[in-house]
Amino acid sequence: MSKAEWLYGIHTVSAVLKKHPDRVLEMKVQEGRDERRLDDVLKRAQQLGVSVQYVNKKSMDHQFQDANHQGLAARCRLANALDEHGLFNLLDRIEGPPFLLILDSVTDPHNLGAVLRSADAAGVHAVITTKDKSVGLTPVVRRVAVGAAEVMPFVQVTNLARLMKQLQERRIWIVGTELDETATSLYQTDLKGPLALVMGAEGPGLRRLTRENCDQLVYIPMQGDVQSLNVSVAAGVCLFESLRQRLS
Repeated sequence: MSKAEWLYGIHTVSAVLKKHPDRVLEMKVQEGRDERRLDDVLKRAQQLGVSVQYVNKKSMDHQFQDANHQGLAARCRLANALDEHGLFNLLDRIEGPPFLLILDSVTDPHNLGAVLRSADAAGVHAVITTKDKSVGLTPVVRRVAVGAAEVMPFVQVTNLARLMKQLQERRIWIVGTELDETATSLYQTDLKGPLALVMGAEGPGLRRLTRENCDQLVYIPMQGDVQSLNVSVAAGVCLFESLRQRLS
């Protein structure tokens, strides 16, 4: 675990309370807030024995400046990123076919935060990226992710090509998104089994070695003149098409 930091907002705090209650050290609540969602969070905190301090709005606004704290904050121990061994331990505990998302050289913290939210909503088991030339779990990422950064397993590896081969040895099918003449339509691709989706950064796309280690390439059919999407939007499209197939 990394050092303790304050997280804020009802969605963020409730997500940590639900998935990792042991990480929540204390909470602050704005006096006079009357929201049913807040009542549910406070009831959960009481059940867990978490210390709750009630403070006035001025105090909350001063401590959490420029933040939409929604009258709630919690000091939590934040999880560090997993490494390859942590990922394999996670995969050994998964029931059903693994569903992974690999990000190749995504450097924008706002994109990563948005991707983590989509990944959590789509039921992804882990988001994987590289230690170098990729953004990690920065404060901006955690803020944009609105709680997803605290509950979604986040893995940083030193050698992405090697990891992809190790996943293939576990019979996980690796599907990269790329505008390529060999690519098939996302909507005509079977995404129901053990799967790792690979997304490249907006602009350069997948690096050559990453692309060559994919089992299959797919593209997102588009109707307009612009033939590229922001990586967080593209990830959302691909993840929820995968989820649709996996639920059908």
